[in-house]
Order: sequence, then structure tokens, then C-alpha cells
Amino acid sequence: MKTKLFNFLSSFLLLFVFGFSVQAQSISGTVTDENGVPLPGATVLVEGTSNGVSTDFDGNYSISASSGDTLVFSFVGYSNQSVVVGSSATVNVSLQPDNALSEVVVTALGVKRNVKAVGYSITQVDGEELSDNKTTNAINALQGKVAGVVVNGSAMGAKGSSRVVIRGASSLNGNNQPLYVIDGITINNDNLGAAGMWGGTDYGDGVSSINPDDIESVSVLKGGAAAALYGSRASNGVIIINTKTGAGAKGIGVEYNTTMQFDVLNNSLVDVQTIYGQGRDGVHSVGFANRTFDSWGGKLDGQ
Repeated sequence: MKTKLFNFLSSFLLLFVFGFSVQAQSISGTVTDENGVPLPGATVLVEGTSNGVSTDFDGNYSISASSGDTLVFSFVGYSNQSVVVGSSATVNVSLQPDNALSEVVVTALGVKRNVKAVGYSITQVDGEELSDNKTTNAINALQGKVAGVVVNGSAMGAKGSSRVVIRGASSLNGNNQPLYVIDGITINNDNLGAAGMWGGTDYGDGVSSINPDDIESVSVLKGGAAAALYGSRASNGVIIINTKTGAGAKGIGVEYNTTMQFDVLNNSLVDVQTIYGQGRDGVHSVGFANRTFDSWGGKLDGQ
């Protein structure tokens, strides 16, 4: 009887000691990059808890975790990696660069660079994002897609010009619109006609003639450092448009896209109103019978 009791207590004690050691084991190791260089300041966290540590200057860490716990390793510019704790007390991890920070963008004259290697603010929008929102002017589709870029469409309807301002206006009486570069060539984006207080017609601007379905990507350069690439004309920022080249396409491809816009046009040759008679500034145009279209004279009083 004493022998059985002693064996039972011994087994219980061993089980208790073993279970305690599983719950309190210390996990250590080294966190490196894809080239084996230690990453100081990397975060090691037990998933689902607030238990976490940071690596030292040599990339080493030590953390208390249980078997079956998941360790999450993270570092700025690298993808997170999760490792399940097993029987080993050493866990070494090699983190891989985050693809989002390695995105390639077009900066100037067709030069492509990584986003993290560019020393100024740049945002790229894929052509698919512009063509999903069908607009007659491709630049109007940038509204709400790039921080700091304000796009105002024209009230003239289809093919009307657009006003784009990057990071606010920099001049009170000058042109605050950015420089447009299409496939490495700068374009003149002046308005073709304008509407004012005496009427007029807006025939659109240069960028309104671009088919949104032909755009591969749009890069927006902001700030003075970006302007230095193109000189003083880019003082208000740069919008770089890269069109599709068809590179890598096999065989003959057919793509059909359509969009439709309805506008109500006022095709009247005169101002339609029945309150004021022929004249100008509230005065009848006596003796000026040839001024047929001056229909803002004195009020009609039955004369």
C-alpha cells in the first residue's frame, strides 16, 4: 500500500514539474534580414498576449513562452512572420522585405525607382483604378485617390477642362496647376477657350484628350524636391501619365469599353426672358435697332 502511494505521489510530482517547465520555458534566438544581417529593435510578441520583447543591437532576443504558443516577429519594412513554439528553446528567424515598400514607380523621363529609395512624396495610381470609374476626363478620376490632390471638374459637361491643385494654391494670381508629363514628354495643358461672365465656350484642355483606358499608371510627384526633376514649370507638382505599351501580350487581343454621358444643351441664340425689353443696363436702346441681342433694357411696360 505504501509502495503504491509512493509511486502515485512520484508520478504526480513529475507531472507537475514537467507541466510547469512547459509553461515557463525561455525561448531565445536571433532575428535577421534576408541577407543574414541582424535586425536591432525587431519586435517579438506572443500572439494573443501583451508579452513581447525587442531584439538587442545584435538581433538577439529572449522571451518566456509555452509550447504551442505562436511567436510573431515584426520589423518596419519587413513582412511579419509567425512561428509556433515547439520543444526547441532556440528559434531563429529571417524576415523578408515587405513587397509594398519595394513597389517600383516612374519618377522622371521613364526612370523607375523603388518607393523607399525616393527622397520625396510620390503616389502611384494604377490605370485600372481610373478606368473603373468611367469619366470623360481621366484626371477627374484622381479625385479622392491621392492625398493632397484636389480635382475640380468643369461645369461645361463632356470634355470640359479640369482644375487640379496639389497641396494647395501657391500663387494668388498665377497658374496653380501641375505640370503634365505623358510618356516622358511634357504637354501644354492650357484651356482651349474659357467661359466668363459674358459667356464663352470651354473646349477642354490637353489632358482631357487622353483615353482613360489607354493609361497604365499615373504618378503624382509632390513638393519642391520632385519639382527639381523638371525645373520651374513643375513648381506646383508633376502628374506623370504612362500609357499602355502592349508589352508581353501574346496574339491579338480585343478589348471593348464604352461610356455614355447625356447633357442638356441650351442652343438658343438669344436670352430667353420676358421681363426686360431691348436695351442694356436697364435703358431702352432707342435708335439702336441693330442691337437685337441686347435684351436687358428697361422693364416691359406696354409701350
